[in-house]
Amino acid sequence: MYCLGIEGTAHTVGVGIVDHEGNVLANEIDMYKPAEGGIHPREAANHHAETLVPMVRQAIERSGLRFKDIDVVCFSKGPGLGPCLRTVATGARALSLSLKVPIIGVNHCISHLEIGRIKTPAKDPVLLYASGGNTQVIAFANGRYRIFGETLDIGIGNMLDKLGREIGLGYYAGPKIEKAAAQGKKLLNIPYSVKGMDLAFSGILTAAVAHRNKGESIEDICYSVQETCFAMLTEVTERAMAHVEKDGVLLGGGVVQNKRLQGMVKEMAEARGAVMYVPDRTLCMDNGAMIAWTGLLMHRAGIRHPLNTTVVDQRFRTDQVEVTWR
Repeated sequence: MYCLGIEGTAHTVGVGIVDHEGNVLANEIDMYKPAEGGIHPREAANHHAETLVPMVRQAIERSGLRFKDIDVVCFSKGPGLGPCLRTVATGARALSLSLKVPIIGVNHCISHLEIGRIKTPAKDPVLLYASGGNTQVIAFANGRYRIFGETLDIGIGNMLDKLGREIGLGYYAGPKIEKAAAQGKKLLNIPYSVKGMDLAFSGILTAAVAHRNKGESIEDICYSVQETCFAMLTEVTERAMAHVEKDGVLLGGGVVQNKRLQGMVKEMAEARGAVMYVPDRTLCMDNGAMIAWTGLLMHRAGIRHPLNTTVVDQRFRTDQVEVTWR
């Protein structure tokens, strides 16, 4: 069985094809990069509309399959930016109708966890999910993926991108911040904002910009923000692991490509006698293969989505999904 998945929750459009064993046969990714400022949802959606059809053809060609070999079409139902979600959902419906195959709407957050479970030895981990629009600590319990901690305002990736624009590093600032932080030496006073099991990042952004206005170096600001935010993420993840008594932690989302974050979580996990797992970087960022694999799991579990139910949901919560495939 072969499944084609389309991802398009924010700046990235992706088309992936997987088989019934979880082998990734194709995983085409293209990112919308604004000339200035942050993501404009309508412009990102226009990018996806222009890019999607050629990417589908490219994915089919790379996979070595033909269109008639595809058994299921899946798409990212949410959460995400409305115009982007609607664009890829429309493309998925058109493809499903033309191929006369079932269509499945997939929760984007859950797909990060499921691709990690098939592509690493992690079987029942706590997931630290850190991306542009989302920051959550998730674990499976009583038939659903439960959220044990999450951001109260903005995702950590969103905060880092805003910080990059404010201090002159430009858009898609995560890798630039990581590079600058490696040269930082002074730990500045940045609010450590953990509230129970939840986190807040907007005050950290405000404090970091204030330090820049006072003349602090970009390197020290990036270093201080990274150390503070990643310690917050590691603390909440460790408490979730203790609460649910799991001995594995899986990283997912674009931000977890950061080597300093990986190092902190790995040190924490090893101190607990646990193991940290990280998928290949192309499977950490938003991608179509994770949508395809999760949709395939859902389809094999008997889940069916009639075409008139394939509406998108910008606020599609991780714990709304009944996980019948586990």
